[in-house]
Amino acid sequence: MLRLWKWYQNCLSTHPVKTQVISSGFIWGFGDIAAQTVTHYTAKPLHLQITDKNKDKDEELKINWRRVGCTALFGLGFVGPVGHFWYQGLDRIIKVRLKLQQNSFRFVASKVAADGIIFGPLDLLVFFTYMGFASGKTSAQVKEDVKRDFLPALILEGGIWPIVQVANFRFVPVQYQLLYVNLFCLLDSCFLSWIEQQEDAPWKQWFKTILPSKK
Repeated sequence: MLRLWKWYQNCLSTHPVKTQVISSGFIWGFGDIAAQTVTHYTAKPLHLQITDKNKDKDEELKINWRRVGCTALFGLGFVGPVGHFWYQGLDRIIKVRLKLQQNSFRFVASKVAADGIIFGPLDLLVFFTYMGFASGKTSAQVKEDVKRDFLPALILEGGIWPIVQVANFRFVPVQYQLLYVNLFCLLDSCFLSWIEQQEDAPWKQWFKTILPSKK
């Protein structure tokens, strides 16, 4: 394990962007496999009455490798490159332009606020939009899915990610911050899959009441 970590460190110092891109793709792909496994065993049956034969068939886990590939591409094409330049750029702006002392309260708080206001919502919006189109949905269907899933995910994650990012920005060197986030995304991908699985659950409808209705 130590040799693997040293190899990763060497790759990161030699090819930082390429290493972040590849590792993000791998982690997000693996995360989707975990997400499919978790949601399969926690999903409620769509019908109240079901034959034993169909129940046995439903209980068999079949990984959707197309979805795994699409999720890995999201990590590869968006999270990896965008996340790399985001964390590097954010660190540079806070240090150079705002001239805040590293690891001070204002330094960490400014990073957490910027990440939660800018990168977090953008990441969710791109994720739901991309996964919708990647699954073959129309623009109208993707729009409805985003309206249904974005706000609940944003609010629920808003209570978790700031805590995760406080530790990240306070203790983790900037070159490893994306890796740290991606490892937590193993759990986050399970959560997002669960959000998507809930479809039009009653608790989601409550979030719609927060938004102004169109007349």
